[in-house]
Amino acid sequence: MTEVLVVDDDAGMRTALEASFRCHGWKVESAPGAMEAVAKFRRRLHPLVITDIRMPDGNGLQVMREIRQIAPQTAVILLTAFGNIPDAVMAMREGACDYLVKPVTFDQLEQTASRILARADSNVARQERLFVGSSPALKRVVARAHQVAASDADILIEAESGTGKELLARLIRQASSREHRPLVAVNCAAFPETLLESELFGHVRGAFTGACNAKPGKFELANDGTLLLDEVGEMPLSLQPKLLRVLQERQVDRLGDTRPVQVDVRIIATTNRPLLPLVQEGKFRADLYYRLNVIPLTLPPLREHPEDIPELVEHFARLYSRPASAIQFSSDFLARLGAYSWPGNIRELGNFIRRAVALGGETEVDLPPEDNSPFAHSTLEDPPPGTSLRDAERQLLERTLAANGGNRSRTAEVLGVSLRTVRNKIRDYGLPARRSYAHD
Repeated sequence: MTEVLVVDDDAGMRTALEASFRCHGWKVESAPGAMEAVAKFRRRLHPLVITDIRMPDGNGLQVMREIRQIAPQTAVILLTAFGNIPDAVMAMREGACDYLVKPVTFDQLEQTASRILARADSNVARQERLFVGSSPALKRVVARAHQVAASDADILIEAESGTGKELLARLIRQASSREHRPLVAVNCAAFPETLLESELFGHVRGAFTGACNAKPGKFELANDGTLLLDEVGEMPLSLQPKLLRVLQERQVDRLGDTRPVQVDVRIIATTNRPLLPLVQEGKFRADLYYRLNVIPLTLPPLREHPEDIPELVEHFARLYSRPASAIQFSSDFLARLGAYSWPGNIRELGNFIRRAVALGGETEVDLPPEDNSPFAHSTLEDPPPGTSLRDAERQLLERTLAANGGNRSRTAEVLGVSLRTVRNKIRDYGLPARRSYAHD
C-alpha cells in the first residue's frame, strides 16, 4: 500500500485529498501546517509528501527542505493557488518533484504522484542492483548504507580487497542528496607522496618545478559532491595532518597559495586493512582515524556469505556471455565453488567466471584449489616439503617477481591475481617496494 503525507491549512482541501487517496487504496496521513507536518514525518518517513506552499506557520519550501534533510529520497509535490514562473523554478531547484497550481483534479494529482513514485522505485532498484546477493550479511550492510546516506557525516569502509568497497561508496552517493553532484575518486596508493599532495589539494602556477599552470585538487573538483579516498591507509604520515585539517575546517590550501579555498565535500574513505592496528603501530594518525571513522561500515568477505555465490555466478555468466548464449553451470560445480574460500573475494570469482565463459563452460576450466592461498594455482615449482603456506606464498611471490624482472603487473597476470593483491603481499611480507628482482 502506497503512503502519502498531505499538508494543507485548508481543512476542506485536506479532507478531500485524504478521502480521494483512501478511496484509491492509498494510506494517508495529514497535517494542517508546516510544524506538525515535519513532526509527523520524523515519526514516520513517508515516501511521498504533498504540501501546500503558503501556510500560517511556514511554507511548503521549508517543509520540503526539512524533509529532504531527514530523508533525501522522499518525493515532494508542491501545491499553490498563486502559481508563477519564479516560484516554480525555485521549487524545482530546491528539489521538488513537481509543482502544481490549484485548482487541481484528483486524477491529475494521483497520476503525477504515481509517476514520481514509479521513478523513485526504479532509482532504488538501480542502486540495489549494484550489489548482487540476498544473504543477510550483505543485506545488512546495504540497508545500513541506505540509512546513513541521508547524513553528510564522513564514512569509513573497511573491507578486504575485491569485496565491493567502491560499489558501496557509489550506492551511498546515489542514495544521498548529492546524487547528481560530482563523485571524485583518488587512490591514495597510486601516487608518490609529492604528487599525492598536489593531486588532493591542487597547486598554483609556479608552486614547484614543472607547475606551468594552476591545477585544482580533488577536493575542489568534488565541491558540493562526494570525494572517495580509496586505500586511505596508504597515505603517507607526512600528509595526514594536512588531510585532517581539511576534514575539520573544510578548507583547502593549494600548494604555493596563501589563500584557503572553502569546500563542501562528503568524504567516503576505504581501506583493505583495518586502520586501528595501523594506529597502534604508529603508521596512521589516531586523530585522523577517529575523524574519518564517524560512520564505520564493513563489507563481509565472500567466504562469510557463500550462499550468494550461485546468484553471483549467474550474474557474471550473463555479464560475460553473448546475449544469446548465456552459459549454465551445474549444481555440483556451484557447490564446489561454494566450498572454496575465495581470498580475492567477488573480484576473484568474477574473473574466474569470465575465464570459464571464455573457455566455453565448466568442463573447460579448472576449479580453484582448496587452500586459502591466492597464489596456490600457480604452475611454478612446488615449495619444499614442510614449508608453511605463508612461507610458500612468499617464496612463490619472490620467484615470480624475479622471473618477470620485478614487473608487478606481469607477476599479477602470471599468478592470476590483481595488481593490488601483489602490492599488498609485497608490503605484508616486508619485501622491498622497489627493486629489480634477479634470479637466484
